[in-house]
Amino acid sequence: MISDAEKAHIQRAVELAHEAEGEGNLPIGAVIVLDGVRVGEGHNRIAIPVYNPGRHAEIEAIRSVPLEYWPRAREMTCYTTLEPCVMCLGTLVLHGVGRVVFGGIDRAGGSSITLAHLPEYYATGGKPEWIGPVLPDVCDPLYDRVAELFPHLPCGQV
Repeated sequence: MISDAEKAHIQRAVELAHEAEGEGNLPIGAVIVLDGVRVGEGHNRIAIPVYNPGRHAEIEAIRSVPLEYWPRAREMTCYTTLEPCVMCLGTLVLHGVGRVVFGGIDRAGGSSITLAHLPEYYATGGKPEWIGPVLPDVCDPLYDRVAELFPHLPCGQV
């Protein structure tokens, strides 16, 4: 389904997820790749250093991409440990990222259903290629860890 090079990008996202958990955040990581090179990366930072519910891994990765790469956004791929939520999907789509590859399914807050309900927007060329789950044996336990660490979130009840 994905190449060994792409698996390496997912593995980097997994490393970032472990860094996030080590800092007291949710174990979710993401990298942005252009021409096979990582141009941005990030991990979840919603709890530490200051509570901010918008600091998801995909958002942090997008924020880290240098401005000069954005004219080629359609050629970028976001590799993330967990299926992006609706907020992250919206951000990826609005910034024109052309492809999303995720390791595990977000059983509570994933955006696959939302993705299926945006045909009018996609008619304008805004639909990213959506691939996953590609590494569920590694990434699904990260989701389970999110549910353990934050049982008050919807994922803790699925």
